[in-house]
Amino acid sequence: MRRHFFTLLSFLIISTTVFSQNIQSPDEFLGYELGTRFTNHFRVVDYYQYLAKASNMIQLEEYGRTNEQRLLQVAYVSTAENLGNLESIRKNHLANAGIENSSASADKAIVWLSYNVHGNESSSTEASMKTIYELITSKKAWLQNTVVVIDPCINPDGRDRYVNWYNQVASVPYNSNQKATEHNEPWRRGRSNHYLFDLNRDWAWATQVETRQRLKVYNKWLPHIHVDFHEQGINEPYYFAPAAEPFHEVITDWQRDFQIQIGKNHAGYFDKEGWLYFTRERFDLFYPSYGDTYPTFNGAIGMTYEQAGHGRAGLAIMNDEGDLLTLKDRIAHHHTTGLSTVEISSKNADKLNTEFKKFFSEKNFTYKSYVMEGNQDRINKLTELLDRHEIKYGFTNTTVKGFDYESGSQKSKTVSNALVVSTNQPKAKMVKVLFEPNAKLSDSVTYDITAWSIPYAYGLKTTASKSLVNSNVEQKENLITFQNSNAPAYVARWNSVKDAAYLSKLLQNGIRVRFSEKGFTSNGETFERGALIITKSDNKNTDQFYRTIVDLAKKHQISLTSLASGFSDSGIDLGSPDVKEIKMPKVAVMFGKGTESLGFGELWYFFEQELNFPVTNVNAANFSSNTLNSFNVLVLPDGNYDELFDKKQLQTLKNWVSRGGKVIAMKAALQTFEGKDGFGLSKKKQEKEDSDEIISYAKSERIGISNYITGAIFKTKVDTTHPLAFGYDDSYFTLKLGSAAYSYLKDGYTVAYLEDNKVISGFAGHKAIKNIKNTLIFGEHRIGNGSMIYMVDNPMFRAFWENGKLFFANAIFMVNNNSFEL
Repeated sequence: MRRHFFTLLSFLIISTTVFSQNIQSPDEFLGYELGTRFTNHFRVVDYYQYLAKASNMIQLEEYGRTNEQRLLQVAYVSTAENLGNLESIRKNHLANAGIENSSASADKAIVWLSYNVHGNESSSTEASMKTIYELITSKKAWLQNTVVVIDPCINPDGRDRYVNWYNQVASVPYNSNQKATEHNEPWRRGRSNHYLFDLNRDWAWATQVETRQRLKVYNKWLPHIHVDFHEQGINEPYYFAPAAEPFHEVITDWQRDFQIQIGKNHAGYFDKEGWLYFTRERFDLFYPSYGDTYPTFNGAIGMTYEQAGHGRAGLAIMNDEGDLLTLKDRIAHHHTTGLSTVEISSKNADKLNTEFKKFFSEKNFTYKSYVMEGNQDRINKLTELLDRHEIKYGFTNTTVKGFDYESGSQKSKTVSNALVVSTNQPKAKMVKVLFEPNAKLSDSVTYDITAWSIPYAYGLKTTASKSLVNSNVEQKENLITFQNSNAPAYVARWNSVKDAAYLSKLLQNGIRVRFSEKGFTSNGETFERGALIITKSDNKNTDQFYRTIVDLAKKHQISLTSLASGFSDSGIDLGSPDVKEIKMPKVAVMFGKGTESLGFGELWYFFEQELNFPVTNVNAANFSSNTLNSFNVLVLPDGNYDELFDKKQLQTLKNWVSRGGKVIAMKAALQTFEGKDGFGLSKKKQEKEDSDEIISYAKSERIGISNYITGAIFKTKVDTTHPLAFGYDDSYFTLKLGSAAYSYLKDGYTVAYLEDNKVISGFAGHKAIKNIKNTLIFGEHRIGNGSMIYMVDNPMFRAFWENGKLFFANAIFMVNNNSFEL
């Protein structure tokens, strides 16, 4: 029996060794050495699928598709025994977070490695193939107590956009001169996804299809460790943890300390090879929508690793110091930190489980519940977001006391059918991070925006209570009504983007629609400015007309009110000159040279995915005076258009506007018109401060930020009588992303504006704050029959500032719409 046992054992050892030896390395499978060319996404998928068939230490899970239908998948890497018990391991792990029930203790480290969130930071996907191969061949011992989850490419659309371009233009074997075409990507570049969104800013807002699908599988695991692999400028060496300040206050001492341990482990390998690196600089842990902070606020040790290279490096580039940076180098560095992360996690599996459990058990928060009222469509949008993050919520009818977001003071009020999000749940720390009125900032030098509070972003009347507010899971049903099919007219209220999407479909289906510039009461119901009015007299095919408007209303969950007569109880009648027809806008959106790609992407996404409205994206390189003749609305995203609109083109544009055209200029695009004759836009003169203070070089950065606003929230006043503000109250919380300050429009309409400069949330430099008092946020300037609409702040920012989107929809549909004569 003993002899048979050793014979069997020898057979297993020999079989495993042969099995490992028979597995092809990436070089063998692909037919070229990693680092000698870029690998297309489909070949990366092929290699992972090959490994899953060749090894019993890998399981693949397809979790979705991109906009361009590329595969999204993760690989689970561990021992065959662990993979056989994967569901039990998962449930035992999540029991420590209070999410699952399990009597067994968790004893495995869960490590998640995410690669290539920015498509042109392309070395990491290459490194992922080398890393997974070594984990199942030479590093198997670490997997006895560790499950590694590998997402080889978060952003396949962006990666293939970069790789395909590079492979088309690159020299053979490469040209290391920085001026070479292969080191200078064309406009659009490969960094972002299909809609030009930065997926590394989308974790919390979950606006993009890649993020939404990824969150489903990520929240099934909530790993102990999450690494987001990136690249930075060609002259930087390598960055790894620990992170820089500011750290959000929910981050525990253990999370801080283990980052140091991980960093020291990496340093050992880098020092041995003579590779340079830096830590504790630039990359902080504050803004919640990164691939390091979102996992951190959900219990992980979340980290960013940054390798020199980015979209400029190609296969090899000579940096400014005269050193040759190759793709092989970049792969080696990312490969090393990936393996080092798994190694130290495996060695500390018990401690990771203990501290993970502590993270979810500590719930000492000032505010226990956030109670929100407001437009039902925005409430519904918020609950969709909460569902994506698996954050629990309920509804209540009660009296609540606490911090009132609108007034910035303590108040007591009675609420009805209000949304309640409380901290007595596993995702309590994420709730605090997303909903608190003003996140505590330990250092004003940050990498991104410093304010994002969801109640302000969604425009909801909110109270933060220091007591837990009881709530029910079920919400009072919001009834959708459809009435008399023989009525002379129907009215739909105008309060949200959903209403705008309904209007979009009505116009596309040939339905003539009017809107009211003044409020009125009919059949005992009051309708505010902007109400959509659909009359039988405007739409002759009665049977088809009614079916169309009702079917579309059902699809968009719109309540239609039938009016028995055009004679109103009070206010204007339906035949009033203040009831104006909404003509079908013919919209062009500028993109290309001069345009900020992210700003263009926000608009492209909004039109296609939220409004479902047809627009034409016009390349700035092909723009001419003839282009304008095909459109009546021109949208200029954030960007610099000085080269495009020289003196002659500016006059052409002005003539087009005067005939009834409409320009919507956003953020930096306003600079093109500032101070130009006839455009009515001027910058506010900045007061100069005289100072004899000598500024040291070391302090220059901190002194400099006094002139900047790094994503802070301010309260504006709103002229609700102007069509640009239909659907809004008399105040609006704006997210300011810069210190640009424009004067009120003297010969136009200043619709939203800052009367004071009080910062509601986030950081703003004291010099910048001084200059923004009494300045424009949104406004309209008339030129002849047309309009210039100026948006100093970007209401479409990252598609998450929900309460700003209706301003943009108003600019398209409501403002000066009936004057088109093109």
